[in-house]
Amino acid sequence: MNLGPMRRLVGFLLLCLVISVICSVFIAFSTFSSCSCDKLQNDNLYQLNRLSNWGPHQLAVIVPFRNRFEELLQFSPYIHRFLNNQQIRHKIYVINQVDNLRFNRASLINVGHLLSRSECDYLVMHDVDLLPLNPNLSYSYPESGPYHIAAPELHPRYHYSTFVGGILLLTREHFELLNGLSNKYWGWGLEDDEFYARIKEAKLNVTRPKGIVTGPKNTFLHIHDHKSRRRDTARLFNQKEATRRRDRLTGLTTVKYTVVNRHELVIGTAPVFVYNVKLVCNYTLTPWCEHKYIPKKL
Repeated sequence: MNLGPMRRLVGFLLLCLVISVICSVFIAFSTFSSCSCDKLQNDNLYQLNRLSNWGPHQLAVIVPFRNRFEELLQFSPYIHRFLNNQQIRHKIYVINQVDNLRFNRASLINVGHLLSRSECDYLVMHDVDLLPLNPNLSYSYPESGPYHIAAPELHPRYHYSTFVGGILLLTREHFELLNGLSNKYWGWGLEDDEFYARIKEAKLNVTRPKGIVTGPKNTFLHIHDHKSRRRDTARLFNQKEATRRRDRLTGLTTVKYTVVNRHELVIGTAPVFVYNVKLVCNYTLTPWCEHKYIPKKL
C-alpha cells in the first residue's frame, strides 16, 4: 500500500490546524489589546471630565512630619478620600525633617509652601494626627481669609479663642502676605500663637466652620499617642522669653533648607509626595535649635 499521499494529506491538515490556532491567538490578542487601550483611554477621559467639574483651585495639603509613619499610613488615604468626597483638587506634601535638629513645624510648613506654590493656589497646614470626622468641614478655597477648620469649640484638646493650630486653610497670596510662619520655634508649641499675631496685624479675619452640630468629642479623631510620643517641650537658653514676642525677623523669606530627596508614594489609594528636608539653624538667633548646642565663649 502506498502511504505517501496519506502522509502528505495528514501533514497538510496539521499545517492548517497550526495556522488556524496562530490566527485565533493573534485575533484574540489584537482584540484584547484594542479593548484594553480603549478602556484605558475612556478611564483617562473620565478622570479628566471628573476633575474638570471640581473647579479651578488646587489645594496643597502640607504635613510637617518626623517619625510618625503609622499615623501617616492612617492619615493619607483618609484625607485623600475625604477631599475627593468634597471634590477638592489636592496634592499631599509630606515635609519630612531628616536632620538632627529639634523639630520645627513652622519652618517645615514654610518649606512645604515653597515646594508646592507653583502647582497649588491654596494650602492647608495639617497635623498628621488630626482626622476630620464631620463631612461638613469644608476644605474649599478660603477666598475671604484664613479659614480655621480645627476651631477651638471643635478641637478635642485646645479651646482658647486665639487658637489657629491643627488644620488651617490660607490662599497662597495670604500666606505670602504674612511672610509665612516664624522660624524661631524649635521644639513643640507656640508657633501657631505667633502666626495668629501676624494674621491680626495684617488685618485678616479668621473664620471658622458654622452650623457644625458635632462637638469636641466627635468632630475630629486625634490619633496621637501621648505615652509613646512625648512632646519636646524643653525651653533652652532664652527660648521662653524670645518666643513669647512677635517675630519680625524670620519667616517664609528667610527659611533655610536643603531637599535631600523626593519620593512619590501611594499609600492605600492616596498619591503622596514626600520631601526629605534638612533645615538650617541660625545659632546666633536661635541657639535652642538643638539640645546639645553650647555657645562658644567670646
